[in-house]
Amino acid sequence: MRKLHEYIRNLILGVVDIFYPLFKKVMPLRTFRYAACGGFNTILDITLFFISYNFILHKQPVHIAFLTIGPHIAAFLIGFCVTFPIGFYLSRYVVFQATSVGKRKQLRKYFVVVSGCLFLNYGFLKLFVDVFGWYPTPSKLLTTVFVVMFSYLTQKNYTFRHAMS
Repeated sequence: MRKLHEYIRNLILGVVDIFYPLFKKVMPLRTFRYAACGGFNTILDITLFFISYNFILHKQPVHIAFLTIGPHIAAFLIGFCVTFPIGFYLSRYVVFQATSVGKRKQLRKYFVVVSGCLFLNYGFLKLFVDVFGWYPTPSKLLTTVFVVMFSYLTQKNYTFRHAMS
């Protein structure tokens, strides 16, 4: 399993780092890796949202016992179930490799930050779709802009803070 992990990590780093020379003068390597990995995870999240909303849920609410979840919220939760573990893996092993915090503590911190992202996603989606009446997919795109800024700052300065940071 360790060999598979090393292979995957090195493959991702190899692919991401190929493009770094184009951005070297604009940003440090760690910021570029965060943007690349976060960008991938964000595109995956938006794609899963779109597919879930339109083709899995067919734009219909989800009824669970006495609870009804709007299709845009259910689609966002489906995407979260996939992107949460992928995002942690990419953050821990690709972006923020040098860290002073153990894996379990990082996972707890990561969950706290991602919980904040969940609340931001939920709040903005409810605002944009239910209050403003905007279409769900563009609302998700705009929501993502705010959540990515929050996520980067908190992951860098809280979850994966380096001993020297």
